[in-house]
Amino acid sequence: MAALVTQPAAAFTYLVRPQDTLASVAERMYGRIQHEKILVAANGLDLEGGTRIVPGMRLEVPALGHRRVVAGDTWPALAEDLLGAKHRDVVFSAANDTSPWLAPKDGSEIIVPFNLRVVVKDGDDIVKIAYEFTGDRNKAWVLDHYNGLGGRKLQRGDVVLVPLTDLALTKEGREYAGVAAEARLGESEGQSRDAQLQVESELPSLLGDVRGGRYVDAIRRGGAFLAMGKLSRPQVATIQRQLLEAYAALGAVGLATAACKAWLENDPLARLDPVELSPKLIAACRPAENTHVLPAPTPSASASADAGASP
Repeated sequence: MAALVTQPAAAFTYLVRPQDTLASVAERMYGRIQHEKILVAANGLDLEGGTRIVPGMRLEVPALGHRRVVAGDTWPALAEDLLGAKHRDVVFSAANDTSPWLAPKDGSEIIVPFNLRVVVKDGDDIVKIAYEFTGDRNKAWVLDHYNGLGGRKLQRGDVVLVPLTDLALTKEGREYAGVAAEARLGESEGQSRDAQLQVESELPSLLGDVRGGRYVDAIRRGGAFLAMGKLSRPQVATIQRQLLEAYAALGAVGLATAACKAWLENDPLARLDPVELSPKLIAACRPAENTHVLPAPTPSASASADAGASP
């Protein structure tokens, strides 16, 4: 279930060194000198007459994100959560070689486009922006729809989002991205605490979803909780226990088994008690039953005696 955590599309940081140019950085990170313009836009280096890069300056390098699909996900819902608007499902699904009316496959990993923020300058129009960042003037209508422009003429200072999907990193680029991710771990300790407090306050909503039979909502909510960062083990156990029930109810046996495993791993006192768990849940947890299943309750000696004395 750790694979359900979303890695949103985001930039990682690169520290400019002597002799670096935007072109050389683009080639090292992407293997494509022409991606220099992406670095320019991502860092606002073309605003107010342009800005040069100097040693010690930190550049943001756009990269793709990834998401593991869970039961109940739809392209509009994913587009709203990860790209900011439901109508962006057309671009989102196309980036993953499918169509918005076809449900994403449960358990598949999808890429999340990077929303490049482009500030409109004098002389810019949607066709020019489409050609500059996608290499195809015919994609102008895609950007118009993606940004909800409705054919409106762009004005200086407008912001246009360009969904980028052609951002494969070189080996060196992946190494820099990994180093940047490790550096962020130390900076996010306070954020982890905030996430734990937020999840603690919202866990009753997850429990309510499951008890009310709103299993798809429970899966979305539980997945969002797990994606928030380093939660406490009791919190993870509680979330995975609810996901176990939701997945089992929807017939997603493989995911239910994974949720059960994560639940048992994070709660040392958890047991598969037949009194508390349905046979369906215990069946989903069967791979772990040797160490966690309690025997089914048997009648007490006195009860057996009474039963034998009955006519």
